[in-house]
Amino acid sequence: MKIAIACDHGAFDYKETIKEMLIEEGHEVIDCGCNGTDSVDYPDYGSACAKLVASNEVERGIVMCGTGIGISISANKVKGIRCALCTDVTMARLTREHNDANMLSVGQRTTGIETVKDIVHTFLNTPFSNGERHIARIQKIAELEK
Repeated sequence: MKIAIACDHGAFDYKETIKEMLIEEGHEVIDCGCNGTDSVDYPDYGSACAKLVASNEVERGIVMCGTGIGISISANKVKGIRCALCTDVTMARLTREHNDANMLSVGQRTTGIETVKDIVHTFLNTPFSNGERHIARIQKIAELEK
């Protein structure tokens, strides 16, 4: 799978760990930054990742910051993005099954790295359920973007 990944300074270590894990598993990873622990603005990186997902240049996006909140808000401002902040595997599974989320957000200061690895695997391997009610709800979300 082709995946874009991005972070701010508050999650640089997690981004590097997750990127390495994904590459080892055979995924193609596009790193949208940041590239260190010096303070940066999360909207710059979250939106860069989201634009790759929205344009279908990648299949999924993963963004992270200290809490995952700010960068997920930024990503969700890009038309066509459904970025879910997940703190456990149940949230990751349900956002794929019910919301067809195309981006995942996690927080380095709020969620342990082993849990984040499990969240990422669940997010990437759970299919959308395709149920009529879920499709109708996603269409309503898309209408809000107009």
